[in-house]
Amino acid sequence: MEWKSGRTPQTGAALGRAAELQLITLATMSQLIQTEDLTRWIKKAPEWEYEDNCLARTVEFDEFTAAIDFVNDVAEIAEEAHHHPDIDIRWCKVTLRLTTHDQGGVTDLDFEMASRIDTLVD
Repeated sequence: MEWKSGRTPQTGAALGRAAELQLITLATMSQLIQTEDLTRWIKKAPEWEYEDNCLARTVEFDEFTAAIDFVNDVAEIAEEAHHHPDIDIRWCKVTLRLTTHDQGGVTDLDFEMASRIDTLVD
């Protein structure tokens, strides 16, 4: 699908100027983190592991509904940031994977998203 400036990719609805600037900023600030720098960056997100060219974290909950509530909270953050994790739900376990697909690997956006997700976990 072709994206036209000032319109959302999903609906074609007009974006506000602030939202359009945020999308432009996100697109230009996502720099692929080089392998030699990953060790330093991963220290900023100790609950996450680097695997298969992405950041991954599994969170376990006592109840299925708590896992779903967590996923819904992650979805809100992801929508706001325009950066969406891959999410795997297995009963009370939720595994999240972060990567910046258009850059072909992990960027600062992934670490920022990991940090925001970490605030949801007690």
